[in-house]
Amino acid sequence: MNNIVYIAYYFIVKPIQPVTEILIAELGFAGFESFIETENGVTAYIQKNEWYEAILDNIQILNSEEFYIDYTFEEVKQTNWNEEWEKNFKPIVVDDTCAVRAPFHKPFQTPFEIIIEPKMSFGTGHHETTHMMIQHILQDDFQDKSVLDMGCGTGVLAILAELKGAKPVEAIDIDNWCYLNSLENVERNNCKHISVFEGDASLLKHNQYDIIIANINRNILLNDIEIYSNALKNKGTLYLSGFYLEDIIKIEEACRKYSLRLVKKIERNNWVSLKFLN
Repeated sequence: MNNIVYIAYYFIVKPIQPVTEILIAELGFAGFESFIETENGVTAYIQKNEWYEAILDNIQILNSEEFYIDYTFEEVKQTNWNEEWEKNFKPIVVDDTCAVRAPFHKPFQTPFEIIIEPKMSFGTGHHETTHMMIQHILQDDFQDKSVLDMGCGTGVLAILAELKGAKPVEAIDIDNWCYLNSLENVERNNCKHISVFEGDASLLKHNQYDIIIANINRNILLNDIEIYSNALKNKGTLYLSGFYLEDIIKIEEACRKYSLRLVKKIERNNWVSLKFLN
């Protein structure tokens, strides 16, 4: 790890919110691995071997005329990520019911508490998409349901699913760091029914689930909805997030082709999470 070289992007944004949260989410989906919020915006890191010149071309918010965003970037050596997270990662509580905290935070008196060491993985609960997915899980019945957390990041949604009674649970992420981080967090939360895999939707060829959770970017979702549909049991539930309000039409049209009907929508700062039934 000490030999890994990173590219650091230093973003200056106005206004700070909600621009910073949106920017972090889009950068996370583009492959950036770690973020440190600053007084003027955010610093984002990506491994040099994952970086390419057009890395920011699909970051939609950079094209918005509503906000001011400027940036510089440079090559940096590996830093002490755990120390940076300890300084910047704050605990959250969703609907007074589920707390997400790091090991160095004090415990919460909530019905559900998840302890994660997020490191470079996406999915701490701070971003709108993860927050809304947590809300879906809290509001619905997961008891004895088989669950897939696709694009699991830190594993936080898979962990909450087990806390809500789901079993068995599978968590999949294409990113090796997320895979390793999810394994660590599953063990940290004493989960007994979660299996973590490294890969993409091609792993689902012969699997069937009562519930599929997919918090990924729009283009990947559109590409993989057919696979999700085939992997859902009869009367199964599909939760999708990772996209904006204006993307709902495309997502719903794609789902309708596979007899998936939209039954619930949660919105948060222009981000959206949808619940479908088959």
